[in-house]
Amino acid sequence: LNMLEYKLKERGKYFVKVGKWYPSSQICHCCGSVKKFDLKDRVYTCDCGYIGDRDHNAAINILTEGLRILQSL
Repeated sequence: LNMLEYKLKERGKYFVKVGKWYPSSQICHCCGSVKKFDLKDRVYTCDCGYIGDRDHNAAINILTEGLRILQSL
């Protein structure tokens, strides 16, 4: 991570760390509701109608949280 941060800084880019315990896979990226899942559950299904891959949902949440942190700097 140190090398990645250094290389990004060298190119004028930003390196933002999202907290280790941020519940990215439990939050619906569409409506923001939170649901507890087991690791074996690979599909995220929300009451708002969103159905999708759990990892893809988590990636969108991590991006959103990273952008939020970046804006607060």
